[in-house]
Amino acid sequence: MNDRRPVVRVEADPGGLTVLTLDSPPLNLFDRAMMDDLAAAILGLTDEPPRAVLIKAAGRAVSGGVDVNVFAGLTPEQGSELWTGLLQMIDGLEELPCPVVFAAHALTLTAAFEVALACDLIVATPSAKFGLVEKVVGLTPSMGGTQRLAERAGSGRARQFVMSGGIFDAAELERWGVVNEIYPEDEFEARSRALAEELATGPTKAHAMTKRILRRFREGGLPAADDVVRTEAADLFATEDLQGAVRTFLEHGGPGHAEFNGR
Repeated sequence: MNDRRPVVRVEADPGGLTVLTLDSPPLNLFDRAMMDDLAAAILGLTDEPPRAVLIKAAGRAVSGGVDVNVFAGLTPEQGSELWTGLLQMIDGLEELPCPVVFAAHALTLTAAFEVALACDLIVATPSAKFGLVEKVVGLTPSMGGTQRLAERAGSGRARQFVMSGGIFDAAELERWGVVNEIYPEDEFEARSRALAEELATGPTKAHAMTKRILRRFREGGLPAADDVVRTEAADLFATEDLQGAVRTFLEHGGPGHAEFNGR
């Protein structure tokens, strides 16, 4: 019987926001328990999607990276099995039909940063730092971090980031287009949650379509993304959110009056 304390807390807000908190302080290392609990949490969200997700961490670090004990003695076959499972988790996170915000208040290394890169938006404090430092144990990032960093910042930046094994601050990653917003330390908790709550009150179906278009753009470029617009985006005209927003726009002569219910 497994009676250990979960190391990923899941809190569902009545307003449609779900908060996932990495809760194995002080370093929130990605050991087997963290990997299993995060995968289970994301699977639960897949089964019952909220209207927005905020991923954050407790403790002095977002994460010190992967517990190296996980790698000890692995054969190539076992390593492939491990990466396959973790990439399945990353894919599930990206496929959530709602906005996902990652809040980095401090050091965010390896697996945690790869999770962040699978989210829609990354917010950080000025003191947050990021790294894909797998080279110290002879690895390369294997949860999709390299390619997702390249998508945001370009392949040249991704090479620099991974091959140097350096630690990069939030301001630099904001310049690269990786971090979306930097909030002051004393406002970080409130502002990152407010951002996620604002997204949770938006047109959820439209946000999901935006994510689908961008996913297809990443997979197949402009033609693939345009194909989604032609064949699927018009379904939004059947949603209650669009119909209500158009009606209130016309009634009031402008935006700002619609209430979205995610339907």
